[in-house]
Amino acid sequence: MKIGELAVATSTQIETIRFYEREGLIPAPGRSAGNYRQYEESHVQRLIFIRRCRSLDMALDEIRALLRFIDRPGADCGEVNQVLDDHIGHVAARIQELRQLEGELQELRSRCQSTNPGQPCEILRELNHPQGREPTPRAASDVHTHVGAVHRRKAGVNA
Repeated sequence: MKIGELAVATSTQIETIRFYEREGLIPAPGRSAGNYRQYEESHVQRLIFIRRCRSLDMALDEIRALLRFIDRPGADCGEVNQVLDDHIGHVAARIQELRQLEGELQELRSRCQSTNPGQPCEILRELNHPQGREPTPRAASDVHTHVGAVHRRKAGVNA
């Protein structure tokens, strides 16, 4: 099948398919005599797997690790468990961060109970003070590059 057919079969944008190919998550397809990419059922199955992992907010490196086990079906799945355990930890940490953020936003919202014109807005006033919540400094190398940036990189793990 051509890339457009693969896109329809997996509900994936063509540019996303090409991105996954560049990232090495999907093997390069064969080419037709007219130099069109020719995808097979194995590409469909791999792309479905990748999309499911992404729906679980897994980073590309986590997906790569899991794909290595798919490519070696006889391998010990203990490392698969470790990938999932680590991801669960990342999600739990992000939930905690979001709960803290929610509390800070609720506290900020509680500063203004009126909508009287002419009154200074206490929320805006508070946001103008630097003693409010300071963003946690993060080096670019400390954050994965997938949507949400929920994972902080562990020592020795590539992005």
